[in-house]
Amino acid sequence: MSSRLSPDDQQRVDQYLNAPQHQVQRQPFRVWRLLLVILAAVVGLGLLSRLLSRLVL
Repeated sequence: MSSRLSPDDQQRVDQYLNAPQHQVQRQPFRVWRLLLVILAAVVGLGLLSRLLSRLVL
C-alpha cells in the first residue's frame, strides 16, 4: 500500500511514531483471563438478579 503523504510528511510521521513516549510495552493478550472475567461477571449478575427477585417477590 503506497502512502499518500509526501516523503517529508512521511518522515515526520515516522519520527513521531518512533519517539520513546509513543513506544508502549504491552503484556501478551490472555484469552483465558478475559473469559474468566466475563464468566465471573455473568455469574455474579445472575446471582444478583436471583437475589433481587426473591426480595421483590
